[in-house]
Amino acid sequence: MLRFLVRRTLGASVIILLISAITFFLFFALPSQPAMLSCGKNCDPAAIEIINRNLGLDDPVPVQYWHYLVGIFAGRDFDLGDCPAPCLGYSFKDQNLVWETIVDRYPTTLSLAVGGAVVFLVVGVGIGMIAAARRGTLVDKTFSSLSLVANSLQIYFVGTIALWLLVDSTGILSRPAYTPITEDPVKWFSGMLLPWLIISIVFVANYSRMTRSQMVEQLGEEHVRTARAKGMSRRTVFFRYAWRGAMAPIVTILGIDIGSLFGGAMITEFTFTLHGLGRLAVQSVTDKDLPMLMGVMLVSCTAIVLANIVVDALYAFIDPRVRLA
Repeated sequence: MLRFLVRRTLGASVIILLISAITFFLFFALPSQPAMLSCGKNCDPAAIEIINRNLGLDDPVPVQYWHYLVGIFAGRDFDLGDCPAPCLGYSFKDQNLVWETIVDRYPTTLSLAVGGAVVFLVVGVGIGMIAAARRGTLVDKTFSSLSLVANSLQIYFVGTIALWLLVDSTGILSRPAYTPITEDPVKWFSGMLLPWLIISIVFVANYSRMTRSQMVEQLGEEHVRTARAKGMSRRTVFFRYAWRGAMAPIVTILGIDIGSLFGGAMITEFTFTLHGLGRLAVQSVTDKDLPMLMGVMLVSCTAIVLANIVVDALYAFIDPRVRLA
């Protein structure tokens, strides 16, 4: 297990390094001056020179990238002030520390990702198991049809309708907004409930179909038929043998989906006006704010890579036939 984790961590570090390098150098290939974002409309060459010096933009691009990498682990000193590790620089637009901005926005994305994942995992897997247990019946056909319809829906479409119907017209649910759970758990739950429900509509379709197909396949395996022949109860066969064998593919897509959600659910955050990492990423691209874009990108990549490492490590516990070596 330790060798596996070390090997995957080293590989993940190389991937993140390559992505950061490509993003960094492509940014400077754009025909624009980052200093103009901080300088404003009335800007002269002397002011641009001062801003470039304050933000560390007066060095060659490879040197800037090296200083950026060193700052992540050891911190950096700018003319604007000290940037402690992990230093992701100062924003070109508002000259705030990038790491502090990300830390301020991340709880919103974290709440959206964790709550949404719990809802779509429980509902999706539950529906898939019921459909597999009632294979060929009206229940199975109904769930399969609904899953197909839900899979074709888009968050921005369903979210807009849900806002109008459940919030503006009837007031059944509270308007989506993030409140720290430490301040008011009830308000945090009510403010995130609608985004959780909407984001799970799309994901539930995938998980229910995947669970049903895997359960049907597992129920036809030889070891399951052997367990039935030994006289084990239907419940024992269903949950102890078939369900456990069907979970490996579910965990795979769960790791990818959770990693993506942790990285920032852009469409969901824009639909419900939630100020998380997804919205921050879009703003940084629009503003050509390299430090903010790099910071969001590194956090997003790290979340996706870590989620996949955890998923791979869980395989050995879910399925004894899998060996990490």
